[in-house]
Amino acid sequence: MNPGGPPPFMNEASEKLKEPKPKSFRETPDYLKRLIGKFLFRLFYIFKIVWDTRPWILFAMVFMAVFNGVTPIVSAFVNAKLLNTLADSYTSFVSAGENTFKTVMFWLVMTFVISFITAIVSRVNGIITNIAGELVVNNVNVKIMNKAKNVDISSFDIPDFYEKLENASREAGHRPIQILNSNFTIVSTAISMVSFIVILWAISPFAPLIITLISIPSAVINFTYRRKNFLYMRHRSKDRRQMSYYSSLVTDKDMAKELRIFGLADFFIERYKKVFRNYFSGLKKLFVNEGMLHIAMTLLSTMINCGLFLFIAHGVCNGTYKVGDYSLYTGALTSISAGIATLITTTASIYEGTLFIDNMISFMNERPTVVPTVDNPRHPIHHTGHKLELINVSFRYPNTNRDVIKNINLVIEPGDTVVLVGLNGAGKTTLIKLITRLYDPTEGVILLDGHDIREYDTEELYSIYGIIFQDFGKYAVNAAENIAFGNIRADAEPEMIQHAARQSGADLFIEKLPDKYNTPLMRYFENNGIELSVGQWQKLSIARAFYADSDIVILDEPTASLDAIAEQEIYNQFDSLRKDKTTIFVSHRLSSATVANKIVVLRSGSIIEQGSHDELMNLHGHYYELFSTQAKRYIGGNEKEKQPHM
Repeated sequence: MNPGGPPPFMNEASEKLKEPKPKSFRETPDYLKRLIGKFLFRLFYIFKIVWDTRPWILFAMVFMAVFNGVTPIVSAFVNAKLLNTLADSYTSFVSAGENTFKTVMFWLVMTFVISFITAIVSRVNGIITNIAGELVVNNVNVKIMNKAKNVDISSFDIPDFYEKLENASREAGHRPIQILNSNFTIVSTAISMVSFIVILWAISPFAPLIITLISIPSAVINFTYRRKNFLYMRHRSKDRRQMSYYSSLVTDKDMAKELRIFGLADFFIERYKKVFRNYFSGLKKLFVNEGMLHIAMTLLSTMINCGLFLFIAHGVCNGTYKVGDYSLYTGALTSISAGIATLITTTASIYEGTLFIDNMISFMNERPTVVPTVDNPRHPIHHTGHKLELINVSFRYPNTNRDVIKNINLVIEPGDTVVLVGLNGAGKTTLIKLITRLYDPTEGVILLDGHDIREYDTEELYSIYGIIFQDFGKYAVNAAENIAFGNIRADAEPEMIQHAARQSGADLFIEKLPDKYNTPLMRYFENNGIELSVGQWQKLSIARAFYADSDIVILDEPTASLDAIAEQEIYNQFDSLRKDKTTIFVSHRLSSATVANKIVVLRSGSIIEQGSHDELMNLHGHYYELFSTQAKRYIGGNEKEKQPHM
C-alpha cells in the first residue's frame, strides 16, 4: 500500500478523476470547476447504471421526489388552517357554531387524508426502493462478472487488481441506488425549503438568511470529513483485504482440518485483531473529530433557533400573528433548518458515494491486452493438426524484473506428444499458459500454423485447446455437468459424458454415487452433496479433457493425486485420446515421459535438454539424473530416498 498518497493502481480513467489541490488562491475557481465537473461525471455514470437497469426506476424516483417535496407544505398549511379555525371558534362566542364546526371538520379530515396518502405513498416508495435496489445490485454484479471474465489473466497476479475488484464489488452494488435516493431527497427538500422560505419571508427575510449562514460551517465539516473518510478507506484497502483473508481462512471448510491439527486458528484470529486495531484506530479518530465539531455547531444552531422562536412567540402574544400562524412559521423555521441540514449531509454523502464509485469506474476501465492484434482476426481451423513454434520467447510477471521464461525456442509438430520436465519453479506451467495465450510473452513470438498467435480470435483460439491445469476446477454441480464443462459450447450428451468417464476411470466411483451422474458434488448448496477425494476429483477433471472437442490436449500434472496403477491406466487411455492430436503434458513421474516422442527439460525458465527418452538417457545429463533418482525408489525399493520435486 501507499499510505502517503493515492494507491498506484489508478489507471488512466481514475487518474482523470483525481484532482490536485490549488497551489494559490487564483487557482481555486479552476479547481472548484474541475471538482464539480468530475462530481457531475460520476453522478451521470450512476444515473446511467440505473437507467440501464430499468428506466422506470428513475421515473418513479422523480415522482416520489416531487410528492415528498410538496406534501410538507400542504400539511403545514392545513394544520395552520385547522388551528386558526379552532382559535376563532373559541373566541367568537358563536352560540350555534354549526358552520364553524363544519369548517373544523373539513380541515381535520383533510389532515387525515394527507396523512393517509403520505403513508400509502411511503409504503409504495419502500417497495419500489427495495425492488430497484435488488435490480441495480444484480445489474452491477453482472457488469463486474462480465468485466472480470475479459480482463487479462495476468491481472490476477497483481495485488492492486484485487484492490480494484474488492472495492468495486463491495461498494458499487448498493451505492448507485443509495446515491440516487439521496439526489431525489435533495429535490424534495429543495421544493419544501423554497416554499417555507416564501412563507417565512412574510414576517422576516432575515430569518432564513441567518439559518443559511450558520449552516455553512456544518457543510464544510461534512464535505471535509467525507473526503477524509473516502481517502482513508481507499488507502487502507490492504487492511480490509487482510481481515477478509484471515477471516476466510478460519471459516473455510477446506482449511478447517489443517488449522485444527496445527492449532493455527488462534494465530490467524490474533492476526485479524491486530490488523483491525490498526485499521480502526484511524477510523475512530475521524469519527470522534467530526462528531465533536458537529456538537459545537449543534449548540450554536440551537441557540439561534431558540431566539427566532421567541421572536415569533412575542408576535403572537402581541396579536401580530394568530396561533395557527405560530405553528406555520415555527414549522417553517424548523423545516428550513432541518432542510439545510439534510441538504448538507445528503450532498456530502452523495459526494462521498461518487468518490467510491471511482472504484467501479477504475475497475470497469481495466483494459485487456490479450486481444487480437489485427482488425480482422484469424480463425483457427478445427479438427486438424497444428504446429506450434516458440521463437526467442521470454516472460516476466507484471511488476517484476525477473524473467521466469528465458529465450525459449521450441517447435511442436502436429501429432507430437511432448512432455515438459523440470523441478518445481522451472517454468513448466508458465510455458503452458504462454502456449495457450493466457499470457503474452514479454519478448519473442509464438506461432500457430505459421501465424502469430496474437492474430487469432481469442475465444476461438481457446476452443482448440483441451487443458487440465494442476489446480483444476472443482465445481459444485453434479458429476455429469463437471464432465460436460469440458465442451460447454455443445449440448451435453449423456452417452458422450459416460464414455469420457470410462476413459478416465471416473465411472467406477460415479456409478456408486447415490444418484450416479446426477449426484450433486460438494456440500455447498445441497444436503445430499458428496465430497470426493482429491484423486476422484482428478479423474473427473481428466474426464473433462476426454470430453473436450479439442485439437491440442494439454495436461499439467494430470495424475499427481493418483496411485501408480491408476496413473498407468490413465496413460493407456491417453494413447487413444491423443490419436491424431498434439499432446503436451507435465508429469512429476518421469516413467510417463517414455511415451513421448519429445521431452523438453526446463531449468530456471530455460530449455537445457530436448529429445526422446533414449536420446536424453544416453546424454547422461539433467534428465538422466532426474529419471535415475526416481527409478531407484521403485527398482531398489528404498522408500526413504527422496524423489525430486517436479
